Amino acid sequence: MDRFDAMRVFVRIVERRSFTRAADDLNLPRATVTDAVKALESRLGVRLLQRTTRQVAPTLEGEAFYGRCLRLIADLEDAESAFTNVNPKGPLRIEMHGTLARHLLFPRLPEFLSMYPDIELDVSEGDRYIDIVREGVDCAVRVGELRDSDLIARRLAMLPEATAASPGYCELHGIPRVPDELESGHLMVGFKSTAIGALLPLEFQQKGRVRNITLPTRVRVGGADSYLGAAMAGFGIIQAPRYRLDHYFSTGQLRLLLEGFPPLPSPVNVVYPRTRLPSPRLRAFIDWATEALAF
Repeated sequence: MDRFDAMRVFVRIVERRSFTRAADDLNLPRATVTDAVKALESRLGVRLLQRTTRQVAPTLEGEAFYGRCLRLIADLEDAESAFTNVNPKGPLRIEMHGTLARHLLFPRLPEFLSMYPDIELDVSEGDRYIDIVREGVDCAVRVGELRDSDLIARRLAMLPEATAASPGYCELHGIPRVPDELESGHLMVGFKSTAIGALLPLEFQQKGRVRNITLPTRVRVGGADSYLGAAMAGFGIIQAPRYRLDHYFSTGQLRLLLEGFPPLPSPVNVVYPRTRLPSPRLRAFIDWATEALAF
C-alpha cells in the first residue's frame, strides 16, 4: 500500500473511530488497515491513534496529521481529475430523510447518475440528526435551520409548509378561522425534534410576524411518517411540507387549515463537515443538487 492509500485508511479510521468500520467502508481486510497504520506510525516515529476497548481516537499528533492528510488527498484528487479528465468515481454516502429522498432526490437522480456513471450512491435515511463524520457519511441533506457550527451548508430549496388535520378531527373540534381560536379546545400531534430535544410548536405568519403556539397533545411521535399517520387518525393538528400533504388534501384524507396564516417555509441544505475537504464526487453532487433541487 502506497503512502496516499495509507493516508486514506488513516483518515477513515479517525472519522469512523473504528478499524473495523473503516475496513468495511474501504472494502479492505482489517489486518490490512491495521498494518497501514502501523507503517505510518513507524515512518513518522509518532503514535497517531489511541486504542481502547470501546473506540479509537487520534492523539494530538494524529489530529495534526489528519488535517494534513485531508488537504493532501484533496489536492491529489484535484490533480488527477484535472490532468486525466476522468469523471469523478467511487462511493458517495448521503444521509437524508426517506420521504425527502423519495419526493425530491430519486425522481431527479437518473440525470445525476447519467452524468457521473462511475459514482456509486449509498443513501441512508432517518429522522435523527447524525454525526456525519463519525457515521462515515460524505454529506447530508437536511430540512430546517442548521445548528451545527462545524458544517458547511449549500441551500437547495425552500419548502412551503401547511397546517392540516383530518376531517374527523375537524368535525369533533371545529375548523379554526384564525390562530387565536386554536387555544379553545384544539389539540396538536406532538412532534419531538431530535435537534432541540423538545416538542415543536405550531408556527403561523400573522400580521408580519411569526407566532408560535403550543397546544395540548394526546399523542407524541418522533418520526415524520408517524406524525402524518397520527394526523390522519384524528389525533390533532400538524404542520408539514406541502409536498407531503397535497396528495392527502386531494383525496380528502386531510383538510388544509388556516391557509391565510402559513408556517414559515423550511430551508433544505446539503451539508458536509468544515474539517473535511470535499472530494471531486462530493463536489459534483453538491453542484448538481444545488441546481437540480432549487425551486
